Amino acid sequence: MIRVAAVGDLHFGEDSQGRLRPHLDAASGDLDVLLLAGDLTYRGLPEEAEVLASELEGLPFPVVAVLGNHDYHHDREVEIAGTLASRDVQVLEGTAAELEVRGERLLVAGVKGFGGGFAGACATEFGEPQVRAFAAEARRSAESLRTALASKDGSCRIALLHYAPVEGTLFGEHPGLWPFLGSYLLAEAVDVGGAALAVHGHAHGGSPEAATPGGTPVRNVAQSVIGRPFAMFEVGEARPALVQ
Repeated sequence: MIRVAAVGDLHFGEDSQGRLRPHLDAASGDLDVLLLAGDLTYRGLPEEAEVLASELEGLPFPVVAVLGNHDYHHDREVEIAGTLASRDVQVLEGTAAELEVRGERLLVAGVKGFGGGFAGACATEFGEPQVRAFAAEARRSAESLRTALASKDGSCRIALLHYAPVEGTLFGEHPGLWPFLGSYLLAEAVDVGGAALAVHGHAHGGSPEAATPGGTPVRNVAQSVIGRPFAMFEVGEARPALVQ
């Protein structure tokens, strides 16, 4: 079994030094990989990303991340990704990382994702150009996730997202916000791609777990939801299990 730590919505600021690294060091002997599910910075500034990058430097296990909406706020997402990549964090966007872990090949396919809503209450590419553009972005994001999941071989596949692929992990958030918190198209991509697990953040007031229509476990790892520095899961041939 592969031991995975995952957390989203860290919202690191320039004063966040020391919030994460001591916990990672304490658990390092029990971890095989760390997944970061977006909103890594508070205001989307490279200076904030530098603080997080310094927390992640030199860890004895790989770190894989996607960005979130906060990381795009100042249109400096490329700089943020570059800052993290300079400390060996693999930042994914419609791409995949293939890792050798405990004799297994772990494939992590990542995409920020987008809103759009869920079956019966979703945006479609019809009407005003602004609405069409919103719905098209959701479709393109899901298509890139599907492609990433199929891009490389892996004995175990994980979908790493920021936006939610299912409604089940949004309970606790106002239903009026759900179309802006995720898209059912992401769940379709997760199921078609054969992922064993999907993790996401973004829904700060949501619920910790649900499943896609195809039965893939989905975990909301927003830090405010999990209530600790990161959640830990064991993944492998069996269904992922939460490690308390």
